[in-house]
Amino acid sequence: MSSSIDNNLITRPDQNLGRVISSITTPVSKVRSTKRIKRSYRHIRAENVFRRTLVIVALITVVLVLGILLTLVVQSTLSIKASGIGYVWGHVWDPVRDIFGAYPFILGTLLTSFLALFISIPFSFAVGVFLGEYHPKGWMPNLLKNTVELIAAVPSVIYGFWGLAVLVPIVRSFETKIGVDPVGLGIFTSSLILAIMIIPYAASLGRSMIQMVPSNLKEAAYSLGATRWEVIRSVIFPYTRSGLFAGVLLSLGRALGETMAVTMVIGNTSLIPKSIFAPGNTMASVIANEFTEADHPVYLSALIELGLVLFVVTVIINMIGKRLIKGFTN
Repeated sequence: MSSSIDNNLITRPDQNLGRVISSITTPVSKVRSTKRIKRSYRHIRAENVFRRTLVIVALITVVLVLGILLTLVVQSTLSIKASGIGYVWGHVWDPVRDIFGAYPFILGTLLTSFLALFISIPFSFAVGVFLGEYHPKGWMPNLLKNTVELIAAVPSVIYGFWGLAVLVPIVRSFETKIGVDPVGLGIFTSSLILAIMIIPYAASLGRSMIQMVPSNLKEAAYSLGATRWEVIRSVIFPYTRSGLFAGVLLSLGRALGETMAVTMVIGNTSLIPKSIFAPGNTMASVIANEFTEADHPVYLSALIELGLVLFVVTVIINMIGKRLIKGFTN
């Protein structure tokens, strides 16, 4: 009996102590769990708000693009009814007789853009490889990087003035030496201006992609005895080809839409250019030159339809470029 009483006396205080401790700790744990639940709920609610905001912004962007397309189509209705599909293939642009053919301007746009792209690609890739692989750090790479970025920030009208003052006399002298009419203004001059203007886009994106190549891939190639050029050719270019091509596509889009610099050095003629040294016109430059001179509705509608054609051409080229990027990636 005494032992049982003693046991009860011994165990009951322990039980009471455990109850007291549990009664103290249970509210604390409940408070902590409640705070966690509230915090998780706030995070979930913030994430939902952020996701909905992104969806709304994306929808607004799509609506804006569709709105621009719809506006161009509606405002081009008079020209579409008057010229039909012949507007795209027509070779004559004569607003006095209400004859509108956009073929010379489409050809001029494609010639200047792709020629500028071919001229700029070697320089863009060279700058990207130099800054991304050979000299990623130091005062000289920083100076070159800032200079390249500054090229993209210079207004296009400045390029136009520089082209008229410096580049046109040089091109005219070159045309004299090769036996071409020394006009100076034309497709070739505008392509040179465009090439300089679009170098920063592909170069900056190429530099960023090259710096993202994993170092273990390059070190593995070096350990196998590869030279610097072999690493660039066999490791860096295959790894970054989709990004490099995306930079080229971005440069092409910039060249297609350039207006002021091209307008000042292309020659501004409605004739089909017979060579890359002949004067010509682009769709953007025609709109810039003649929009304020459109004195009747059909003329104004024809210029707006020219903007519609430029919009469609840009979309088609972007779609083809993305398809090529997907093919290169696979």
